[in-house]
Amino acid sequence: MTVRTLHQWKTLALVEETIILPNHQQITHTMIQHPGAAVILPIDKAGNIVLLRQYRAAIKRWLIEIPAGTMEHGENPQDCAYRELIEETGLKAQSLTSLGEITPLAGFCDETQYLFLAKDLIPSNEFTADDDEVIERFTLTKQQLQQAIIDGEITDAKTIACFSKAVLCGLI
Repeated sequence: MTVRTLHQWKTLALVEETIILPNHQQITHTMIQHPGAAVILPIDKAGNIVLLRQYRAAIKRWLIEIPAGTMEHGENPQDCAYRELIEETGLKAQSLTSLGEITPLAGFCDETQYLFLAKDLIPSNEFTADDDEVIERFTLTKQQLQQAIIDGEITDAKTIACFSKAVLCGLI
């Protein structure tokens, strides 16, 4: 197998590699290498879900989503979840439960997103959104969030997946 980096940007790389498929056919496959991300479903003391209204430049519109972020070099998913929750919401979780993982873009990207439920939230003075992040924090009840998904107000896949996993596991 040969791998060739076509472009590198921050922690992402566009690579081309020669691989052999399970049917023994050899192909050249182009994909994005991604270090992985943590996705956090924060629940406040009142049982409301903490959400972000965030401007996404790639699609040139605002999305309603839960906190999430890319893992730094050598960082494990749980540490990333703690860090991203603080950075994006100004809240610190005293309880963090793993909800497993999802593979959001397997056709062209090797990213794995690690899902977490965050509870027992306390304020943190370490709120530091990245330069390219325009974020507004707010809360919805479980029923309001479900309705926003049904109505198409929430289209963010990681938010829908993480919320659904927590509901299906009986955790909220």
